[in-house]
Amino acid sequence: MHIQDSRWSSASAIATGGAVGAAVSTGRGDTSRTTPLRVDAQRNLEHVLRAAREVFGELGYGAPMEDVARRARVGVGTVYRRFPSKDVLVRRIAEEETSRLTDQARAALGQEDEPWSALSRFLRTSVASGAGRLLPPQVLRVGVAEEGDAEPEETRVPQQRTQPGGGELRLVPEQPAAEDDAGAAALLDVVGQLVERARAAGELRADVSVSDVLLVIATAAPSLPDPAQQAAASARLLDILLEGLRSRPA
Repeated sequence: MHIQDSRWSSASAIATGGAVGAAVSTGRGDTSRTTPLRVDAQRNLEHVLRAAREVFGELGYGAPMEDVARRARVGVGTVYRRFPSKDVLVRRIAEEETSRLTDQARAALGQEDEPWSALSRFLRTSVASGAGRLLPPQVLRVGVAEEGDAEPEETRVPQQRTQPGGGELRLVPEQPAAEDDAGAAALLDVVGQLVERARAAGELRADVSVSDVLLVIATAAPSLPDPAQQAAASARLLDILLEGLRSRPA
């Protein structure tokens, strides 16, 4: 698992498929007709996104755009036409993965009555999907605020107000905070609910935090060349990590 920082440019707009699917004018005021180029462009966009997930999942977000283009079997110019900078592509992939993890956490929270079953289901689903290899850097940017440190309420991780021994778990701000942390905050909130429920039931170690749970997802998602070996290794490692998370009678 490679989690590497990237420059999250506030000036970069997220590229979407809508721009690719724009209608082509026929010159008679009719914009409903399209050309085969539109289909090719949409296909290229899908190839680029799929390749980016694979490359970044294997090599981290530091992998060059040339590797993405090579995996997508398109020219690097095609990649840059869809995503004017690497920051834009990285943010697109990171946002999609954050959203996917959030959906998985919500599903576990809503469909499992037992707190430990809900938490373990979320971890198993997330690891099996490979989402841990694409966790964006900001969801792991958490730290402990010492007593007396002044921090805005909105930077604190929901459901994780206190840590054993004092202090509060909070997001470590980075620029630009508002845009980049919106999806991360939603993920931290719902995972925080899973953690709080399991802790309150006495099934989760008292010192386990939201960031620990996310690190489990990242750690248990190794990138191996053989899919069967990768799945087996992930399942085995996750079993070991889950045992480490569980509360034990004194």
